[in-house]
Amino acid sequence: MNLPFVTEVIKKLVPQIGATVLIEPEYGFVGQITFKNGKQTFFRNTRFEINNHASVAIVQDKGYASFFLKQFGYKVPQEQTFFSDKLCSKLIKKRTIDDGYAFAKNLGFPIIVKPNDLSKGILVAKVYNKEEYYQTAQQIFSNTSVLLVQKFYSGNDYRVVVLDGEIVSAYQRMPLSAIGDGKSNILEIIEQKKKTILQENRDVTIDLDDFRIAAKLQKQGLTLNSIIPKNTRINLLDNANLSNGGEAIDVTKQIHPDFQKLAISVTKDIGLRLGGVDIITSDITQPMQDYAIIEINGAPGLEHYAAIGEQQMKVVEELYLKILKAIEMGNG
Repeated sequence: MNLPFVTEVIKKLVPQIGATVLIEPEYGFVGQITFKNGKQTFFRNTRFEINNHASVAIVQDKGYASFFLKQFGYKVPQEQTFFSDKLCSKLIKKRTIDDGYAFAKNLGFPIIVKPNDLSKGILVAKVYNKEEYYQTAQQIFSNTSVLLVQKFYSGNDYRVVVLDGEIVSAYQRMPLSAIGDGKSNILEIIEQKKKTILQENRDVTIDLDDFRIAAKLQKQGLTLNSIIPKNTRINLLDNANLSNGGEAIDVTKQIHPDFQKLAISVTKDIGLRLGGVDIITSDITQPMQDYAIIEINGAPGLEHYAAIGEQQMKVVEELYLKILKAIEMGNG
């Protein structure tokens, strides 16, 4: 079987440091590394014994992470959590789906609605009106019990990865899109994209039945059967998550020192050695003016960054080598 990306990288790296790895054979996401000094450590996909577990748990909850970042003086979107009916019945402070709409209306549409504790861009949506809000909120509550209503910030979406106070990589994230050839319809273009991703063995899910895709196309007066002009890019989603078929543009060498310092200090203040800081700003290569920290990831995946090219793959391998050495030396 094709092993998951991180497992493939670890399997390649461990001989370089005289270590061995035992991989769970059915799925390949979990493994135990034995170092030459006898020390052992587990990994599960992108999770290693490098970060403080409490800090990882906090950043997994977007509401908690936002609270602390705001207390530390960082710019975060104006936002609030709201709860499913089932959870509201157990809480003293009840914030219902209807309260969420009132908050969204007060912020002013469009706004972002997202699950509070899911990852990979699942069910994150930019909503423009009452109908879209309730449609998205109900979808979220069928999967989890807490949603986040967040002010929409215009700008480009960037992920900056930090390890032990050093910038590992920085890249702009582009939403799932179709680039026209003047002959194929959007469905055919996306099906071809899915085939390419499958051949590259990347952990990407493109669901053409996703209600967000239909809504995005409708706003542009298009359907999956529409043929788009050559070299014209049509976005199919608003959120720029690479796990949903988005693309990455490397800006590691261009990131401005202001944003380097920001990402390093955010990661340190939230208690992470390894972290991915998601920033919305107009241009990360220019001096910092306005920005918003959207999320922090305590186990950032670099599979999509590595897919950009050989140089990026080398950066990712060096990162995982540093992580393994830190754990071996007792710094994990």
